[in-house]
Amino acid sequence: MGEMRKIAIYGKGGIGKSTTTQNTVAGLVEMGKKVMVVGCDPKADSTRLLLGGLAQKSVLDTLRDEGEDIDLEDIRKTGFGGTICVESGGPEPGVGCAGRGIITSINLLEQLGAYAPALNLDYAFYDVLGDVVCGGFAMPIREGKAKEIYIVCSGEMMAMYAANNICKGIVKFAEAGGVRLGGLICNSRKVDNEQPLIEAFAEKLGTQMIHFVPRDNMVQKAEINRKTVIEFDPTHGQADEYRMLAKKIDENKMFVIPKPMHTDVLEQLLIQHGIAN
Repeated sequence: MGEMRKIAIYGKGGIGKSTTTQNTVAGLVEMGKKVMVVGCDPKADSTRLLLGGLAQKSVLDTLRDEGEDIDLEDIRKTGFGGTICVESGGPEPGVGCAGRGIITSINLLEQLGAYAPALNLDYAFYDVLGDVVCGGFAMPIREGKAKEIYIVCSGEMMAMYAANNICKGIVKFAEAGGVRLGGLICNSRKVDNEQPLIEAFAEKLGTQMIHFVPRDNMVQKAEINRKTVIEFDPTHGQADEYRMLAKKIDENKMFVIPKPMHTDVLEQLLIQHGIAN
């Protein structure tokens, strides 16, 4: 039994981060891995596909309703293939900082023994809102909770811009917390020259594009049915893409402190790869 790997998935809002995480987790579970997913997005939709759409009661809501006296079973549910699902949730709209919820949740999970060696977890995944590497959103990497980061991006400029910013955050915490970037996951938007563009972007950052996930309507179809692709249609080609991504993450050996670039360099890269002309 190896040590549990703690992985944080970052990426610009709307990039398909939660979808990619859950579909990849389904691939790992199929390989026989025991996985816990901790949703660190105030929208609390990081476990929906694994739980078949069950609106999981978030840690923050549970604390608000039940007070401090809560058990582990109050805040975690078992989903597809035995995955353990937790949603941090967010504050009441307009009250306080969403990042605080992540800090509260992870501390509580630790206190309640959610990471206990006896549980034999192979992986803990943190699905983090990635436009902001501030306060609580940086917690999974700042406190050294997660040691590996994957960034979901696409060939769209703003997605790359966000990925570059996230890399700046990683650099800041890498020295102190030992966190490393494991690679970029390209969640395709069918942008021209997308694959070579992201490969070049990864190379400039000193990392790898760990997988190129093609765009396929099956992902949305499964999502409407509140399932991951692997559960909804295991024989579909898109299910194999997520299996490949899961396998690449499981076997990954490339962990780096990234080298974020100046915005000018990033724009130059986009021009070179024919996006801007």
